[in-house]
Amino acid sequence: MPEYPRVGVVISAQLRASEFAAYLRRVEQLGFYEAWLVDDFCFHGGFAQAATALAVTDSLRVGIGVLPAAARNVVFTAMEVATLAGMHPGRLTVGVGHGMPEWMRQAGGWPESPLTLLDEYVRVLRQLLSGAEVNFDGRYVRVRGARLVHPPSVVPLVVAGVRGPMSLRRSGELAQGTVLAEPVAPEYLAFALAHIGAAEHEIIAYNIADVDDDATAARDRVRAALAVVGEPDWQQHVAVLEFGAELAELRSRSGSAAEFAAALPDAWVDQLAVVGTPQLARERLAALHGAGADQVALIPVGDDRLAALDRLAALVQG
Repeated sequence: MPEYPRVGVVISAQLRASEFAAYLRRVEQLGFYEAWLVDDFCFHGGFAQAATALAVTDSLRVGIGVLPAAARNVVFTAMEVATLAGMHPGRLTVGVGHGMPEWMRQAGGWPESPLTLLDEYVRVLRQLLSGAEVNFDGRYVRVRGARLVHPPSVVPLVVAGVRGPMSLRRSGELAQGTVLAEPVAPEYLAFALAHIGAAEHEIIAYNIADVDDDATAARDRVRAALAVVGEPDWQQHVAVLEFGAELAELRSRSGSAAEFAAALPDAWVDQLAVVGTPQLARERLAALHGAGADQVALIPVGDDRLAALDRLAALVQG
């Protein structure tokens, strides 16, 4: 029998605040392992979402994926994390990353050395959450005599949301796991794990996903979301694929991202997403688990968010 990863779901930043509680309850009812919340520039805040998600569900795990290190003082981040973890023991995962460079520049928070900042931030955050008194004088993070009054009894996993070789290596050294942004194919997993180099390390792989008894219908729904894979920030993910060079050439010949997505061959779509019939999608999940993914967090597509979620539930319940 094939072995499968735990199956989580990524909550869209486009979800309206008024829809959030009902949607998260549905995620729990359908049996997803963990709901991953984005902390994207000018959308919903990660901590407000996490507090609500934990409060309106009973046992659903909640991951914040991911907090940009430059956006918040590390001591106050530790306070927020400790409060959530204390109120909902064992249900929280905290992701920290560089943030998207363009967004962070818009917010005035892109450091000269993002890697140094992430290194210092994760070190200090984990020390604070452990209940230690922290004194740290780094390039970006400076803390003097800080100790949480209410450290969590169950310390949440701190994972790094990173892409490139140097950041992946640092994640393996400092964090307890890595969140890999979509698309994550087995080839990219092999690339990431080679750089992470840590034996005990949780791997969460984001992937755009859709399932349907009609595999063509499922592929058609994921195409628009796959438009991003032709952009520069995603080249690390696709360069390791057998068709990586052809994909880059296709993007250079396409007049727009939408035109590029529409021209993606079906075989490429199948390698860039968890897509197709439920059986094909389960086979892809098994391949990702075999390549090292402990959890695959699915990104639903389609205008009807609840219907999209219900379709993906076939991969949890099947």
